[in-house]
Amino acid sequence: MTHKLSDGGQVLHVGMLARVEGEGGMHIEIHNNVVQSVKLNIFEPPRFYEAFLRGRKYTEPPDITARICGICPVAYQTASVEAIEQICGAETTPEIQAMRRLLYCGEWIESHSLHIFMLHAPDFLGFDSVIEMAADYGDVVEMALRLKKAGNDLMTLVGGRAIHPVNVKVGGFYRMPTKLEMLALRPAIASGLEEAFATIKLVSTFDFPEMEQAYEYVALRHPDYYAIERGTVVSTSGTAFPVREFPDHVKEFHVAHSNALHAQLDGAMYMVGPLARYTLNFAQLSERCKAAAKEAGLGETCRNPFKSIIVRAVELAYAFEEALRIIDEWKDGAAPSVTVTPRAGEGCGASEAPRGTIFHRYVLDAEGVIQDAQIVPPTSQNQPAIEADLREAAQSWVDMDDHDLTHRCEHAIRNYDPCISCATHFLDLRVDRS
Repeated sequence: MTHKLSDGGQVLHVGMLARVEGEGGMHIEIHNNVVQSVKLNIFEPPRFYEAFLRGRKYTEPPDITARICGICPVAYQTASVEAIEQICGAETTPEIQAMRRLLYCGEWIESHSLHIFMLHAPDFLGFDSVIEMAADYGDVVEMALRLKKAGNDLMTLVGGRAIHPVNVKVGGFYRMPTKLEMLALRPAIASGLEEAFATIKLVSTFDFPEMEQAYEYVALRHPDYYAIERGTVVSTSGTAFPVREFPDHVKEFHVAHSNALHAQLDGAMYMVGPLARYTLNFAQLSERCKAAAKEAGLGETCRNPFKSIIVRAVELAYAFEEALRIIDEWKDGAAPSVTVTPRAGEGCGASEAPRGTIFHRYVLDAEGVIQDAQIVPPTSQNQPAIEADLREAAQSWVDMDDHDLTHRCEHAIRNYDPCISCATHFLDLRVDRS
């Protein structure tokens, strides 16, 4: 809906942004063809999960926090159990860590498949939805559904169900899947791997607007593999610190126009997510993934947010590779969990949700009752960067009509695959022109 203001300005109001998780708005002020301000108005009500956790037992966070998001529940579960185990001094076994990684691969597969094909590809191919896209790209949509199903099946096997897994516990799992059960999924995973590499080739043919980000990138890094479920925090500026020190570096703050907190790293804006992981950890990718990325036109770093769809496709292929590796190396007989005895203290955990690094902090008393909890999801960390992207994008497209400008700004937001419900502690678009 568009109407003129008395001072000659213009207001563009879009009731709801499609193809993102959650609700919110955006306000752009343009004066004399110069973008003055951009604000993401995340108005979805706060959900008070941190408050819900206070007074609960130390064993409960993986079940409670999984309900924050139906798309990336494993990210919340993994970060929460890592934090609690750190407080309690529990050391999990290599088998438990391998199974956590396999479960996380399932989440990366289903989430990246969903975003690449259902939410993001329609922007590049000129469709308003994947339903419209299916009329011309039916085979692509069918492939997307197969890929997502493979991820869902992995999550069901390891996690007990695909949405809000119930097999995760502090200390490990309630049961381990058997080798036979995993081998039953292997053909679909092997087939999915080849289709993931086909996906890289497909999305590399899209037309990408020119944009380069200068933000500091932050991600986890592990010395042995591409970080997913654990690691230390690193950044493109050279900052590095263990996860337990994240409260000393990452500070959240309120802004008037959003129900979601913003975050800064040592007082500066930063960004998490696929571009950050890829840029900071390219060396940890498999040789086949590196070669596919370069064939798709990527270098060893990527700072064009519109090309995040290629990076997600590379990570999709890597997740399939890792899933196959873990399945093939698995041997029955591993204990599903270790004993975790509560004690007083503070602990932090972090993992790489499909959308970026997620941080958890908990304080326990001697009986294991949670005294304080802090959850920092990727979308809240990326909000300042999203706004900065939108300012640059809106300025470069300021001469477009309101319809085209709206579409371009929505596209820029979907580069981040923002999970708005996770962030509330998008998109209704309003443009003021004068």
